[in-house]
Amino acid sequence: MKRRALLSVSDKTGIVEFAKELNELGFEIVSTGGTAKAVADAGIPCTQVSDITGFPECLDGRVKTLHPMVHAGILAMRSNPEHMEQLEKLGVTPIDVVAINLYPFKQTILKPDVTLEDAIENIDIGGPTMIRAAAKNWQDVAVIVDPADYAKVIEEYKANGAPSKETKFKLAGKVFEHTANYDAMINNYLRRQRGEDPFAECFTMTYEKVQDMRYGENPHQKAAFYKEIGAADNVLSAAKQLHGKELSYNNINDTNGALDIIKEFGFEEPVAVGVKHANPCGVGMGATICEAYLNAYNADPVSIFGGIVALNREVDVDTATELAKIFLEIIIAPSFTKEALDILTVKKNIRLLELPNLAAPNAKGLVDMKKVAGGLLVQELDTELMNEDDIVCVTERKPTEEEMKQLKFVWKVVKHTKSNGIALAKDNATVGIGPGQTNRITALELAIKYAGDKAKGSVMGSDAFFPFDDCVHAAQAAGITAIIQPGGSVRDEDSIKAANEAGIAMLFTGMRHFKH
Repeated sequence: MKRRALLSVSDKTGIVEFAKELNELGFEIVSTGGTAKAVADAGIPCTQVSDITGFPECLDGRVKTLHPMVHAGILAMRSNPEHMEQLEKLGVTPIDVVAINLYPFKQTILKPDVTLEDAIENIDIGGPTMIRAAAKNWQDVAVIVDPADYAKVIEEYKANGAPSKETKFKLAGKVFEHTANYDAMINNYLRRQRGEDPFAECFTMTYEKVQDMRYGENPHQKAAFYKEIGAADNVLSAAKQLHGKELSYNNINDTNGALDIIKEFGFEEPVAVGVKHANPCGVGMGATICEAYLNAYNADPVSIFGGIVALNREVDVDTATELAKIFLEIIIAPSFTKEALDILTVKKNIRLLELPNLAAPNAKGLVDMKKVAGGLLVQELDTELMNEDDIVCVTERKPTEEEMKQLKFVWKVVKHTKSNGIALAKDNATVGIGPGQTNRITALELAIKYAGDKAKGSVMGSDAFFPFDDCVHAAQAAGITAIIQPGGSVRDEDSIKAANEAGIAMLFTGMRHFKH
């Protein structure tokens, strides 16, 4: 009995060459629509699916392959005599190769002007049915959804008369990865169209691999980086690397932290952010981007060494000259002048990333996920900062205009400092940061230690409320003049009283920003 291959692909990469090889191996090529035309135009004999089903394509092409003459040929188990006898009685020819990739749903929904109707029409029905059937019968059918596998299948047909069981089993596995990804895209798109939150009873997301990593947080851990389908143009996966070796797991995690901070400031004023181990170690504003960077650098020259710098302006010669003076892992900016690149690319190991829209705010509706053993925590991304109408000054002394400016600045920084977090700021720059401590007084002591003499006249931000007055007393001793914190503790009166006695202005925002 002549061997038969069914080819029907939206991505026609390599399909004509594959069909030619199959034809030379004695296969009958069966196909549909555009694939049949491409094969026939190349001079390769091709049978239309409608010729073997005896049923024409109908409903604008919605029904083409959904027919027993196709599916019986795919699903029949060759080792089962009853199956083969039934095929003979029904006049069905077994199908040994199925090469199908699905309607371009992803490409369709990524179009800026896509309509719901267009998206729906690009939901494939027959394709998933056929490749799932072929994958179920993997011992007898070679099913291919990735053009990169055509050569392997042909090679094994030529060498051994058929692909090995190992190859066919692997190909079958790729089918279910393919259809799972496809269905998850459809589900997520339709949920967004209905305006539903992402917290479904069965939570399913799909991502596409960007790269394998050399290792994870530590050298003994394997890792990979995946990109969210349809991700915005202001996220790290959209950045273009201009120079340097590939990013590591820790590089990506830390750079994402730098981007989260710089998004709080947008593009309004020049801002530079230094990050180490996903925590801010220096944040500065200035009249120029070079001045902003120097303010961030001077906040903590020791910690920023070996860290990551994000800037919301083009890197010019002056800024590049300053950046080149110390060892940095990564610099990410909207762009770099040619002269700046000439200066920075002399440093072989530095990574330079270009992301034009990096300071644009994250869209509402994004989710933040944290894997735990045996489960997954999912929450809305923290895209809020504070509602200015909810800010309350709870002390007798009100902040000055300059203090108010610095308090709003430091609040943006402490939001992205690991809890318990304290940040001190003065003159449009952080002067001390205490991240990830077990209590606020320890975090404050750490921030004051790093600030040194700069603590005097600074303002303080805390990611959570002060349940006791000890932080206020420590702030007074260091010369801190104003505090911004969420408030809401049952012990607020103690803190307010201490602030009044110290002449410190204290603001409550009514919103906390724990970061773990």
